Amino acid sequence: MIGVELRKLFRRPRTWVTIGLLNALPVLVAVLLAVTDLAPRPGEGPAFLSAVLTNGTLYPLAALAIVLPLFLPIAVALIAGESVAGEAQAGTLRYLLARPAGRTRLLVAKLVALIAFVFVTVLVVALVGYLVGQLLFDVQPIGGTTLSGTTLTPQQLAGRTVLAIGYVTVSMLGVAAFALFFSTLTDSPPAAMLGALAVFIASSLLLTLDAASSFAPYLPTRYWLAFVDFFRDPVFWRDIVRGIALQGVYVGVLLAAAWANFTTKDITS
Repeated sequence: MIGVELRKLFRRPRTWVTIGLLNALPVLVAVLLAVTDLAPRPGEGPAFLSAVLTNGTLYPLAALAIVLPLFLPIAVALIAGESVAGEAQAGTLRYLLARPAGRTRLLVAKLVALIAFVFVTVLVVALVGYLVGQLLFDVQPIGGTTLSGTTLTPQQLAGRTVLAIGYVTVSMLGVAAFALFFSTLTDSPPAAMLGALAVFIASSLLLTLDAASSFAPYLPTRYWLAFVDFFRDPVFWRDIVRGIALQGVYVGVLLAAAWANFTTKDITS
């Protein structure tokens, strides 16, 4: 069943259109940086964006920072929100459950497909960012420079970039878990997607308020941008570890809630 869900997901044109549109913004930003003098000053704008003018190898990280606050969560919520609710809306959910697979196996298959989508999407953003960076900007043979000002070898830069990709993937699994949970509550994919996005928009807004400082460390978006700490010397592990732990709690609780709801839900479509 996992193979069926993976083929179904990655054979849909909507999946690749979503990934393609997601990459359009980093590509556009790269072109504007290359042909204009509108680059932000160091310390301003998305992480690494000012540094790519002197080292295009850093553009995968800039691309992730560009799409992470809004567009990447939208893409993940769109696909995850459709996972169960889309089947109900299309009238195929009862047919799937008529097989001797069981609700738990179906939910696990949906989850594995979502994890694969999140990983592939983040990886494609990084790969497109790498290609764009190589084509439009200068590339330093020494590798790169950390946010602390020290020099990284190409191997060190590649290793930390892989860690950053993994961290962003884990962060987006929280989005997928919220959308999957809402997808078990409704037969409307847009409602599931909007429910998940409402959570993250509210979280982002609360992070800007001093009144929310007491519970800000527990908001789901609090540590999304902590992947930049891989590029400090030494690596600033505190927020990275907290971010992974926080997403782990959210994913675990939401998946348990989704399973409890889905396995006891009266399927009518």
